[in-house]
Amino acid sequence: MSVPTLPTPHFVQTNGIRMAVHEQGNGFPIVFCHGFPELAYSWRYQIPALADAGFRAIAPDQRGYGLTEAPEGAELYSMKHLTDDLAGMMDALKIEKAVFCGHDWGGFVVWQMALMHPDRVAGVIGVNTPHLPRAPMDPIALMRMAMGEDMYIVFFQKPSVADAALAKDTAKTFRFFMRKGGMTLEEYEKQPAEAKTLALAKAIESDEALWPGELVMSQAELDVFIETFQRTGFTGGINWYRNFTRNWEESEGRSQMVTVPSLMIMAENDVVLRPAMADGMEAMVPNLERYLVKNCGHWTQQEHPEETNRVIVDWMRRHFG
Repeated sequence: MSVPTLPTPHFVQTNGIRMAVHEQGNGFPIVFCHGFPELAYSWRYQIPALADAGFRAIAPDQRGYGLTEAPEGAELYSMKHLTDDLAGMMDALKIEKAVFCGHDWGGFVVWQMALMHPDRVAGVIGVNTPHLPRAPMDPIALMRMAMGEDMYIVFFQKPSVADAALAKDTAKTFRFFMRKGGMTLEEYEKQPAEAKTLALAKAIESDEALWPGELVMSQAELDVFIETFQRTGFTGGINWYRNFTRNWEESEGRSQMVTVPSLMIMAENDVVLRPAMADGMEAMVPNLERYLVKNCGHWTQQEHPEETNRVIVDWMRRHFG
């Protein structure tokens, strides 16, 4: 498969920031929300496929990423800010309702979009990221108790430390993250507990020759991420993680029910967002369809783009065609 180029971005003012938006096609809109450490470019295979299928495909660089502004202050990256950004983007584009499709952190955003701006959301697609029930206590405290200080989300809470660690050698950081075929979920589960703490910052510093698997994309594609993050740094994206506690506090009392048509695409071998995390989702997402991508790790839409496109297009046509 040849690598598609992303449509040239245009810029909108939304929620106090200037946001870069890539668009292609006409028809019912679908908004693609990327994760960490990613960009709108992560959806380079989906944008033309959905446009060709008769939909208006929209992918922003979200707050803190790429060509979109990155305001200073971790408190400016809460879920309220992230969802208000998307609602403001829709206003600027004169869109009343859209389907929201998110992967990784973008998945958390699109599920919350359905709760915080329900009048703007026609449907939700989670790629790897399920809609999870509200944690019984501060999620950072839970993760610290379960996996320790080196677990990457806990590690990310330290001001400036993780930012510097990932930016020390941006190219190496992306060669570490953007891999496939390293380990199945079954193999991962058989490892000793000390090997399952998700201490990613330490792992990045290890000998690259010992890393399992292979790159999930070509060097030319990888260079897009490397060159962008060499310019922007990682702080904007890491600031999303620094709002776990704030998001948890602000969500108290909010209904967790997502009633719009929804699709959950799971990846068989994602060790962080494992398929079993979606068990029981129907209790909060009654109008739900599921699909499992076999032999797939974390970067689903980039590792298996044709299969991901086929599933999304089929679901979109049945519900919004």
